[in-house]
Amino acid sequence: MTPTISRAEGAGQEVTADPGAASPPTQRVVKVIELLSRHATERLSLARIVREAGLSRATAHAVLTQLCADGWTVRDEDGCYGVGLRLLTVARRAEAAFPLRHTAAPHLRGLAEQAGVPVFLAERDGTSIVVTEVVGDPSAGWIRPGRRLPLAPPVCREFVAWAPESEQRDWLALADPAHRARLTQVLAEIRSRGYSVERLVDDSTPMLEALAGLRDSPITAALRAQLGSVITELITIDYLPAELGAENAVVTLAAPIRDERGSVVASVVACPDTRLSSRALSDLGAATVAAAERIRVGAPVVAGEVTLGGPVLG
Repeated sequence: MTPTISRAEGAGQEVTADPGAASPPTQRVVKVIELLSRHATERLSLARIVREAGLSRATAHAVLTQLCADGWTVRDEDGCYGVGLRLLTVARRAEAAFPLRHTAAPHLRGLAEQAGVPVFLAERDGTSIVVTEVVGDPSAGWIRPGRRLPLAPPVCREFVAWAPESEQRDWLALADPAHRARLTQVLAEIRSRGYSVERLVDDSTPMLEALAGLRDSPITAALRAQLGSVITELITIDYLPAELGAENAVVTLAAPIRDERGSVVASVVACPDTRLSSRALSDLGAATVAAAERIRVGAPVVAGEVTLGGPVLG
């Protein structure tokens, strides 16, 4: 419930709102801004904004008219909309509250250049993980700045592997019972080698992305749980040492970034999305771990600092 004016009591009398209630008008504005920010170098037509933001034409037009008046968006001579300078100014001011991405940026670029693969930074935000910086062009469509993922099994393992035992138990309790024993082994292996590996069964990537998109849409909790179970079935959880072969399907590889207390607050994620030899996988893992450790201490990148045993994708 949002604050409203009571006609019975006359103008100026505000009805107290429930502080925990959602605000649909605010959600509509946020949808438009998020959509435009994802296409910051483009100009989007009103029809496209209506379609992709899921708004009526009248609502989208009203939102955009106000945003343009306030300088948050701009409208060109063809009637298409884009990000305005005021939004850019606000975004740059807000970045000061999240210094990690600035510290990480040169190290991410260094790793991407040396390894020849896209790289991104994932930061923890409560019970979620947020993609905050992307270098290169990852093949997976979900990898984009601002994308939020739940800190839930079986993914985000590098955030859990070094957590206190109580937190690990709570995380494992949310997993499919059929996968808990393997996840326990995998967490121990991640602590030992220093990074997690995401692998997929056969060519299930497109199906996994489609299901993940449905899980993030407005659906019931029961259906979201069912989708989670299907997604879990498509994932072979990480690699244990005896499972490595001549070629190993690796979608992503992630190493933790710790704060001064040793807590994992973010991760560096390399995205080869290809088959790697055991040596290439180990080399990429070592390079990713090294980049994550440099981000923790904030050391500058030195040319040639990241060393791999030959090009990863060569």
